[in-house]
Formats: sequence, structure tokens, C-alpha cells
Amino acid sequence: MKILVVGGGGREHAICWKLSNEKDVEKIYCAPGNPGIAKVAECVNIGDSDIAELVKFAKEKEIDITVVGPEVPLVMGLTDVFEEEGLKVFGPNKKCAQLEGSKAFSKDFMIRHGLPTAKYKEYTDLDKAIADIDDFGYPVVIKADGLAAGKGVVIPENREDAIKTLKEMMSDKKFGDAGEKIVIEEFLNGIETSILAFVDHETIVPMVSAKDHKKVNNGETGLNTGGMGTFSPSEIYTDELAKNIKENVLDKTLKGFQEDGLDFKGILFVGLMITEDGPKVLEYNVRFGDPETQSVLFRLETDLNKIISAVIDNKLKDIDITYSDEQAICVMLTSGGYPESYEKGKVITGLDDLDDDIVVFHSGTKLVDGKIVTNGGRVIGITAKAKNVKEAGEKVYENIKKINFEGMHYRTDIWK
Repeated sequence: MKILVVGGGGREHAICWKLSNEKDVEKIYCAPGNPGIAKVAECVNIGDSDIAELVKFAKEKEIDITVVGPEVPLVMGLTDVFEEEGLKVFGPNKKCAQLEGSKAFSKDFMIRHGLPTAKYKEYTDLDKAIADIDDFGYPVVIKADGLAAGKGVVIPENREDAIKTLKEMMSDKKFGDAGEKIVIEEFLNGIETSILAFVDHETIVPMVSAKDHKKVNNGETGLNTGGMGTFSPSEIYTDELAKNIKENVLDKTLKGFQEDGLDFKGILFVGLMITEDGPKVLEYNVRFGDPETQSVLFRLETDLNKIISAVIDNKLKDIDITYSDEQAICVMLTSGGYPESYEKGKVITGLDDLDDDIVVFHSGTKLVDGKIVTNGGRVIGITAKAKNVKEAGEKVYENIKKINFEGMHYRTDIWK
């Protein structure tokens, strides 16, 4: 089997790494890839949003399946174009991708299909949003409607900060066009977690749980990021909670897809808040989460290519999906200043000195003059597994001591 993976971050590195260990996979290409991915796949200099070039490449190389990592090409309709060209692709179509591409679309879906979620209103008029802001209480959740690279959610603690946030999103275009429409929600108290699931027309199968840490600093303080680290399984998951989520969130979501004629095939990521009243849905994403994927795929024992093929053929119910009993952790090393302004091009040292059972997933790196340098906010994810998260975490943090680049930042409390 020849597989093309679209994307160039840590999530795509984890996908390529998993596929590279599977005997049915003969060749992996990754567009555009990164220096870490280049060790397990052949990187191709095509941008992940250059749909025409990706189609051309897939045809030339007679690719069996294209796996789409990031959300942007899915929202742009990559799947629709590939399918029109008779190419097999793993990832939901443009209509389904609106579940991530528009917060208003996804909230409307949740409300119509009886999913537990926060009360909300959507706004395109700044003055109206400011006039209503006190109705939601404080803290309050303000979301840019469109894609904002995981940073379009702000939780102001008071009226002054809320109005400032609204102006930044709607007037100052902090997130570009993503903030032309915004969603304001009531703040939910509880423990945040997420669940990834494989989905085809008839079946939804949750993966093992993972806990992501979004805040940039220890103790869940500082600005929201795309994720500072994850571990799997999440410490709050019980059989009772898993059953509740399956019945009240996942099954209702699948039923909603069927009722709305949403031809969803691929990965569904559900962000959840576990409240006193049970789990409530914060958001949908339509692809593997990053860096949840790094922890979850590290534990997946079933061949990913077989699961992907089953989803495409609507035979997910026929696959037995198993995971390692060991627990996994991924700690992100980020550029100084992330998630705001940061410098690129800092040389990374120590990557060749790590223990054999440590895997480094590259998120934002580049090869310059034979040296690996930083090329993004989240740079690399240091990943390990052991009999429990504490052991895996100690192993990761011991190895992080060997790595260095100017301005390197990471959280020291991912598993604690």
C-alpha cells in the first residue's frame, strides 16, 4: 500500500510513524512533511492546501489512500475534490468539516440534536455583542467562528476584558476573517478532556482517552495554546463516564450526522467539559487532535492502515481495535514567546543523545545547513510510554534535560 499523508506537524509525524511500523504499508509520502517525518517517509514539497498539486501527485504516484492531517484543507474541500477524481481519501468532506470550520454551525448542530453543551448566542455586530455580554455572567467564553489555529477561544474574567476581546476579534481582526462572526457562551466549570473517535456512516468507535494541557504555563496559567502536552489515558476516565459519553455524546452525534445527511467518514475529535451535570460538548474538530494524537497513536496496537481502509469502505464495525495497556505522555517543547511572537531558526541540540525508547515528534522544525532548527511555536513533542503516566513522565523529563535551543520553554507538570 502506498499512502500520502497531508500536513507537516507533530500530528502528521505521529501518523507517519505509526504507518511506517505496519507491514502492509510499502511507501509513505508526506506533503510537505518536516525533518522528523523525513526519517519515516519521503517528504514532498507541496503545501497542505495546494489541492490541485496534491491530486496531481496522488495520480502520478498511484497513491492508494491519502490521509489528511490538518483542518484547513478539509474545510477547503480537499476530500470532495479527491473523491471527484476517483481517489481514496481519509477525512470528512467540506460540508462535514464545517463542524470545525464554523463554531456557529457546530453549536447549532449540537442544540438541534440534543447534545449537552453550553448556552450560546452568535453575533456579527460588535455593538450588539457588547450590549449582551453581561447576560452570560463571568468568566465568559468568546470564540471566533472560523479557524484560528487553535487560538480563537478567549475566556475573559470581567466585563472590561470581555469588551476588549470582542473588539480585538471583530474590529481589529486579530484572527482575520475568523472573527467576522463570533460565538459567546456561558462558562462551564469542570474538568476539560477530549475523546477521539473513528467514524463511518454506521459506526462511531472512541479511541482511548487523552488529557491535553492548553495553557502555556504550569498550573494551567497563561494564554491558551494549541496544546503543551498530553497523556493517555486521561485520569478522570471511568467505565461509567465512558458509557455516559458514548450514549449522550458520541451516539447522539452519529445519529445527528445520519439525520442531517452528513456523509461523515474520518476522525471526530470531541472537546468535553466534565461538569457536575455530566459531560458537555465544548467543540468538535474533524481530524486527529494535536498533540493528543502523539499519545493515543503511541498506544494503538491495531494497524492504522486497516482502520483507515475500513472507514473508507464503511466497514468500521468489522474491525477490532486494540491498545497497549501501557500509558503514554507527550511533552511539547515550544519557542520562547509562544503563543504570541517568537523567533525561528534556533539550532536544536541533543536529539541524538536521547534514550532508545523515546520518540521525538517534530511539530515546527526545519533543516538548515545540515542542522535541525526551530520553525514554529510548538517545536517538538517528547514522547514515551511506561506502565503508568508517572513513570513515562519521569522518563520524558529526564531526556528533555539533554535537549536545548535558545528560548526553549515547556511545562513541567503535564502528568502531575
